[in-house]
Amino acid sequence: MSRFKGLTSALLLTFPLALGAFGCSKSYIPNTDVEDTGENRKVIKFCEEYRHAVEERNVGRLLSMVSPQYHEDGGNTIGDDDLDFDGYKDFMTTVFQQTVNIRYEIRYRRVTFTETHKVFVDYTYAASFRIPGVKAQEWKHTVADNRLELVPEGEGFKILAGM
Repeated sequence: MSRFKGLTSALLLTFPLALGAFGCSKSYIPNTDVEDTGENRKVIKFCEEYRHAVEERNVGRLLSMVSPQYHEDGGNTIGDDDLDFDGYKDFMTTVFQQTVNIRYEIRYRRVTFTETHKVFVDYTYAASFRIPGVKAQEWKHTVADNRLELVPEGEGFKILAGM
């Protein structure tokens, strides 16, 4: 009996602690690693609209999501591969239009709001797309980490970098 009394006392002490731990746990937006807040949901919703526009090859929608200040440095210090809004527009209306099918999956990892009013969205993507090539139409596959850099505009956002 005394053995059960000790066990009961231990359970009574740990049960409130366990409840407290659950009470303080964060909730996450489904299928993401991003805390579920109103601001984060708004960002993820915008990013999902971007993802769908890529899959649908909706060039007009994609161009409407890009800031006129868009700049991509290619991840290096060489300026030859930098891309601004006009370069992005040119790519979208030529090379991008050649893709036949696109599957673009995103796992959102983190949303960061900066003091300069930029929003960083860190994510991992898996892209599969079919393009015309030497072997008729070949599939390409890519899995990588990336970051979208957004800036608030009106009720939504514009993309500054990372496409």
